Amino acid sequence: MKASWKTGLSFGLTSGVITTLGLMVGLHAGTHSRAVVLGGILTIAVADALSDAMGIHLAEESKNSGPASHVWEATLATFAAKFVIAGTFVVPVLVFPLDQAIVISIAWGLFLLTALSAFVARAQAISPWKVIGEHLLIALCVVAITHVVGDWVQGWME
Repeated sequence: MKASWKTGLSFGLTSGVITTLGLMVGLHAGTHSRAVVLGGILTIAVADALSDAMGIHLAEESKNSGPASHVWEATLATFAAKFVIAGTFVVPVLVFPLDQAIVISIAWGLFLLTALSAFVARAQAISPWKVIGEHLLIALCVVAITHVVGDWVQGWME
């Protein structure tokens, strides 16, 4: 796989999982509203995917080290990965009760990060357990912190 596609897909997948889970958990803790959580996911899928794609675009351009096609491939891969991955979190919210959908979404997100981390570790010929553990720890910290923030906002608004 071309480096530009690897860059975009790995960034988009990681950002899609962590950003979407953080938003979902925080909004759920703060509102317990299916509509608010669903709106948040769709906002991430569109606005944040475009924002991340633009960020990768500018980062790749600033390297000034490759052809324009590389920049655009990384840009499109980032948008597509972030949009699709964020979109997958819509399904549990529509199908299951919200509390259950949040748990399913966390499990799904951790699975995706585990798979990507194992792929990255294999490509670098290093033990996957350290890479997987590091990435899951970061994701779980985001989930925990956004849950606390959502609870705090809910308590503050009462």
